[in-house]
Amino acid sequence: MRTARVAIVGGGLSGLYAAFLLEQRGVQDYVLIEARERFNGRIASLSAGGAATPGNLDRFDLGPTWYWPELQPGFDQLVRELGLQVFEQHEAGDMVVERSPGARPMRMRGYASSPSALRLDGGMETLTDALRRKLDPARLVTGRHVRRLRCTGPHVELEAEDVHGIVSSWRVEHVLLAAPPRLCMATMAFAPALPQALSRQWQDTATWMAPHAKYVAVYDTPFWRGQGLSGEARSMAGPLGEIHDASMPGGAAALFGFLGVPAQARMNIPEDVLRSHCRAQLARLFGPQAATPRADALKDWALDPCTATAADVDGAAHHAAAPDAAVASGPWAGRLTGIASEWSPSFPGYLAGAVEAAQLGVVALLGTGSVISGEQS
Repeated sequence: MRTARVAIVGGGLSGLYAAFLLEQRGVQDYVLIEARERFNGRIASLSAGGAATPGNLDRFDLGPTWYWPELQPGFDQLVRELGLQVFEQHEAGDMVVERSPGARPMRMRGYASSPSALRLDGGMETLTDALRRKLDPARLVTGRHVRRLRCTGPHVELEAEDVHGIVSSWRVEHVLLAAPPRLCMATMAFAPALPQALSRQWQDTATWMAPHAKYVAVYDTPFWRGQGLSGEARSMAGPLGEIHDASMPGGAAALFGFLGVPAQARMNIPEDVLRSHCRAQLARLFGPQAATPRADALKDWALDPCTATAADVDGAAHHAAAPDAAVASGPWAGRLTGIASEWSPSFPGYLAGAVEAAQLGVVALLGTGSVISGEQS
């Protein structure tokens, strides 16, 4: 059995940022355990060449895309401290609206978001890539699903399985849960059991993005802009309900949309069929050139076992209020803290929430003040 001071369970933004903060504070005796074979969690990309390629700056987000610096200054500060390039979401031009199935698409005056939404040049994976490069690779473990956590008093023992069922074990002093609360309750066994009220809170907390699916189509040029269109559309005909320009400045062009088809219904439709309907819809809205992207992809988060549970698929797609992040009393008190985005008091479910929850968890663990300059804990 291996040992460490801290185990971080989950290698998405919150887990990577927590590891980054620990190393900043001189705590290098940790292990970060990720169930997937890759890091980044709910941050995922399609490259302009059609594959998710690390280091490719023409990557298009299949997960979260935007942030709002005026509303989320802590997240913005992290982006800038890491030296990442940002740009405003393109919104200039008319939008297209389909008011009902069979109705002819209508052009109407577009509108600009206020405050402005920013994107990262190269996609959101540039953020998690930058954090991961600052971490000790020896502390990072992928392809291990944490299945059991047992509190023995001064320690917590974790058991994690790989795809072959081989078990790895760690003994730690504290666990930072960087996976969604509902997913933790559905896939991990806690001994002794967590307090009933807390368990119910975590089980009832919807996982953001879990019911959603996102489609991205990549083109050589943003031809819709030449037509005076912004790339933005709304549709009551579907399958995409909301569409935006996903182009990179100076790089490849793209459109992306959120599927308006409920998760349960999507499960009965083959992916290639859904993608063909998405291409047909883009052609209706933006012209025949939109029917033949050079690459496209559909990411259905409801089918991702490291994101969604059955309760998420059947539930509403909304940002849930943050549950309690720690156990107040009993054997688990001081041994377990939730730091995934859903535990953020200010931004539950958002990227900024992953940063806030990780910060709060590390501050509570180390008993220090703010770990982001200019912010208060």
